[in-house]
Amino acid sequence: MTTPPNPFANVPPPAPLRVVVADDNPVVRAGLTALLTGREDITVVAEAADGREAYEAAHTHRPDVVLLDVRMPGVDGISALPYLVRIAPVVMLTYSRESEIVQEALRRGAGGYLVHGEFTADQLVSAVHDIREGRPHFTPTAAGALLSQLRQDPRPARPLPEGLGNARATNATTNGLGPPHISPPPTSAENLSQLQPDMARSSSGWTGGRPAAPDRSGYQLSAREAEIMDLIASGMNNQQIAAMCFISEKTVKNHINRIFAKLHSTSRSEAAAKWLGTAPGSGRGAG
Repeated sequence: MTTPPNPFANVPPPAPLRVVVADDNPVVRAGLTALLTGREDITVVAEAADGREAYEAAHTHRPDVVLLDVRMPGVDGISALPYLVRIAPVVMLTYSRESEIVQEALRRGAGGYLVHGEFTADQLVSAVHDIREGRPHFTPTAAGALLSQLRQDPRPARPLPEGLGNARATNATTNGLGPPHISPPPTSAENLSQLQPDMARSSSGWTGGRPAAPDRSGYQLSAREAEIMDLIASGMNNQQIAAMCFISEKTVKNHINRIFAKLHSTSRSEAAAKWLGTAPGSGRGAG
């Protein structure tokens, strides 16, 4: 019996996503480019040191996604953002974590906001793909800024349909909401904030759902060790970490040995899982 031909046998694989990386720090640019170009499904087509260069690169290369820093000399990322989003989806990739910056970036069209140290290499890759498809991505700091903005004014822009949000105790028994003597308080910003879950405890604000702020106090890492552990968790190798921190690779290795001892870990993946709160029983420090 003749095997029918596979109609998908000659279908070429999808073209890799084309990305522009804009950051004024050459070490950060190099690290991001090395990280992304190591993936078969992503290629960095251009780098830029400020908003003007980012716009010129995007206009020339027509990328699928732009990774954009906030604070850059000359034309900063927030100023360039409205022009860039006309060309390609933009995700902010930055150390800037102020709530007003997050909110303004999203108001000007950013499709996501990622703060360094709050995502892994795999999550960055997922974010690039999702932003291209119109799915937003936020790391915990950015998600917290959005929640804070909503809590400041909980009133809907327009009346809710069908009288939603106006229930009173008179219907409590018929709706199965509780005994009639328990009366829901009037809606206010304070009451709404009590009803909303604390995003830092309940979820990361990241679509993958990893814990946002595991308790790391028990690990007793120094400030430099915590910085290096953040870089390990983001997927950087020793050479990239050394360049990022302006230290030698030997010094990086010495720090990592001390980090592994404090985290009771024998590998980078195990240490990263504990640091990010994704390992079983993690998020409670060394205890």
